[in-house]
Amino acid sequence: MSKAITSVKNASEFFKLLDANDIEFVDFVFSDNRGKLQHTTYARSFIDADFMKEGFYFDGSSIAGWREIHTSDMSLKPDLNRICLDPFTAQPTILVFCDVFDPATGEPYNRCPRQIAKKAEQHLKNTGIADTVYMGPEAEFFIFDDVRYKHGMFESGYKLDSIECPENSNKDYGSDGNTGHRPTVKGGYFPVAPVDSAQDIRSEMLSVLDGVGIEVQKHHHEVAPSQHELGFEFDTLTACADKSQLFKYVVHNVAHAFGQTATFMPKPVQGDNGSGMHCHQSLFKGKEPVFAGDKYANLSQECLWYIGGIIKHAKALNAFTNPSTNSYKRLVPGYEAPVLLAYSAGNRSAACRIPVATSPKARRVEVRFPDPMANPYLSFAAMMMAGLDGIKNKIDPGEAMDKNLYALPADELSKIPTVCRSLREALDSLRDDHTFLLDGDVFTKDMIDAYIDLKMEEVEKFELAPHPIEFEMYYSG
Repeated sequence: MSKAITSVKNASEFFKLLDANDIEFVDFVFSDNRGKLQHTTYARSFIDADFMKEGFYFDGSSIAGWREIHTSDMSLKPDLNRICLDPFTAQPTILVFCDVFDPATGEPYNRCPRQIAKKAEQHLKNTGIADTVYMGPEAEFFIFDDVRYKHGMFESGYKLDSIECPENSNKDYGSDGNTGHRPTVKGGYFPVAPVDSAQDIRSEMLSVLDGVGIEVQKHHHEVAPSQHELGFEFDTLTACADKSQLFKYVVHNVAHAFGQTATFMPKPVQGDNGSGMHCHQSLFKGKEPVFAGDKYANLSQECLWYIGGIIKHAKALNAFTNPSTNSYKRLVPGYEAPVLLAYSAGNRSAACRIPVATSPKARRVEVRFPDPMANPYLSFAAMMMAGLDGIKNKIDPGEAMDKNLYALPADELSKIPTVCRSLREALDSLRDDHTFLLDGDVFTKDMIDAYIDLKMEEVEKFELAPHPIEFEMYYSG
């Protein structure tokens, strides 16, 4: 396809697109609750109009946290509003996003993340507060040359390598030589090449993203050696979550094509910055920005209440916005991550930042504690629901904190609430504080309970495993 195609109007137009581009396979994708894309591929010759309309069955018991084996049949229905040519397959393949339905009732499956995102957008319209929510995530990631890890009863550990690792300053690269140009610890933001070794791979990532219909903005090296960020345009909630899933797919596979490996793991490297996913968000009613006003930083009262909802429910939100045990290696007080639940204009040490805006339509809130392990459908929906609860109940966010929160005296610091310190705490918080998510049946109690059970499996696996550093601290004790 000479031009990126991201949607078609109907099945007839879809088949014309397949024929015009000699498409051999159609890859149907959906997201599990952990946020990983899943897929199944059908030959073009097998697919007809009824197939596209009615969808097809798959085994839901194979998806962690969904159906048990005795009720495993689920239905996938293609959404022609999100399609693209797959840039990585050898045979011409179209990628189609799908929604999951319960075949017994014909209703949207209540544990399907994409269905939850769609319900969240409909709920927003039903409230009358606004009719559109925009999300703009900034997902950071690492690129390594070699990653090795092992976990077993009698051996456990990992090893990372990258040409940018400071520890390689004395490495023998043989006839290629060691050029000596690499970022220092916290020195990657952002010198030019050859210190920045990833200009070409990031540019290729942006080119591929553009090719799948994502409006790209920029790319740059991030603070830590081997850490990077790409920027793409904000969009409505479900559309932005779709783009976030494509974003990860492209980053992983471009790195793979370069013979390297990319990870969205929040804290793979000890002693340097972790990867966040700062998330800009705003509400509109028609063409009018709900967040623009005459209050603090030219925000509206509704925006301040929205921030109040984010702050009040932040610990429950952590279960979705920071959903890995590794997330809490980044969310540590006194380090770079914004763990303090406060808001401020331009202040990157606050959990909720008000970016500089050039117009009322650009007024927005940047929630800074999420990380890129988050399932975008669930995390975007949950944050919006928390903000709406703030508006509904007029939750006061308190006074803005226009000072460097990292440098506060201990007595002041102790008065500011923080995000969770562990995934267990986040899941306990969600168990205790989830009523706001049930409004409009956006999330259901069944889905939340199943999600908590799924993530608790990770918590228990982590807590039961000895850590190598424990041997250093305790073995000879």
